[in-house]
Amino acid sequence: MNRERTDIAVIGAGVIGLTIALELVDRGRDVVLVDPNPPGTGASYGNAGTIAGYAVSPVGTPDVLRSLPSLLFSRTSPLAIRHRALPSLLPWLLRFLRQSLPGATARNAQALAVLLADAGERWDDLALRVSGAGILQRRGCLYLLKTPEALRAAEAEMTRRRALGVEVELIGPDRLAELEPGLPGHLAGAAFFPGATFLDDPGRMMRLIAGSVLGRARLLPRRADRLTRGPDGVVVEGPGLHLHAKRVVIAAGAHSRALARQAGDRIPLDTERGYHVEWDMAEPLLNRPCCPTARGFYFCPMAGRLRVAGTVELGGLTLPPSPHRVRNLVEGARAFFPDLGEPDREWMGFRPSLPDSLPVIGPSRGGDDVILAFGHGHLGVTLAPVTASIVLSMIQGSTPPADTRAIRPERY
Repeated sequence: MNRERTDIAVIGAGVIGLTIALELVDRGRDVVLVDPNPPGTGASYGNAGTIAGYAVSPVGTPDVLRSLPSLLFSRTSPLAIRHRALPSLLPWLLRFLRQSLPGATARNAQALAVLLADAGERWDDLALRVSGAGILQRRGCLYLLKTPEALRAAEAEMTRRRALGVEVELIGPDRLAELEPGLPGHLAGAAFFPGATFLDDPGRMMRLIAGSVLGRARLLPRRADRLTRGPDGVVVEGPGLHLHAKRVVIAAGAHSRALARQAGDRIPLDTERGYHVEWDMAEPLLNRPCCPTARGFYFCPMAGRLRVAGTVELGGLTLPPSPHRVRNLVEGARAFFPDLGEPDREWMGFRPSLPDSLPVIGPSRGGDDVILAFGHGHLGVTLAPVTASIVLSMIQGSTPPADTRAIRPERY
């Protein structure tokens, strides 16, 4: 086994680790990425592709709290729990319940708004830097509302989002038909986020970012299991791995909790299992991402295919996929597009989720030789360049580009 050395080790080569590494190598730092999986795969590839600067509402809210029993134990619910995982999830769920109270929800929404404020602009810059501007589509996003009652109920939520800086307009069926003529005509309207952007090929964008990084950084395709601090840095170890780094960034997504604990932080990280199904097609059925809010998934028009992605299943890292979650996505898609046949492919991946819907970004309790950068939930792709800028500022000792008090590890 080779013993290697580097200035900065980034554990995790998903979208968060890749963008952090890109910022570092652009400034001439010696970087090694550590990940047993190919760069940019997992949830970095399988997501809805939205750059969701409008997503200032945390997962836990008073509305979710009121309906939690029915949500968690319904097989067709957009938020569900695997019963076999319930004992291990209980501590996380208790924290989630507390974060769903009105005061905590308002604080979490404000913190999300701060992080998301310039996410779109940062993605514009990132796409240009990696020659991926053609993948970033500027057509907005729609939340589809089925009934007049749902449209009226959305007014209060959209008012709250506007107060947090989100550009959104509620539109009726005629305007919706102009934007998306392929949708069925039974919808009452939608919330339209005109400034939203999306990736029409997340996997290709990940390959472009990885290609820009790996020409200047090394990749060790190994699993990191252990961190050991020493007087002159941190040793990262695992099967076939021994790496000495002056600093370490833990950006291993859903696999970050054990490493963070070795660095001195007990972070209540757990896993949302996300699903998608895809139908290949030459022409997209839609012009932009559309989320039927009652069903909790996104229609995602992508290059050469329609992806249907989303819902939340709390179930950890080890249980097999739930076939009924895939069926729910297929049936939900056919409720809008009855002519869809069997999907061409299906996928499941892991989102790193924290009870307050905020990531952890900051130095570990044991010292700033280890920096944590994980727990982004549904916003990993959206917040990747924001996270990279924050981590870069911490390594350089400069002022972060956003207020980081709400996302520091010490909140736990």
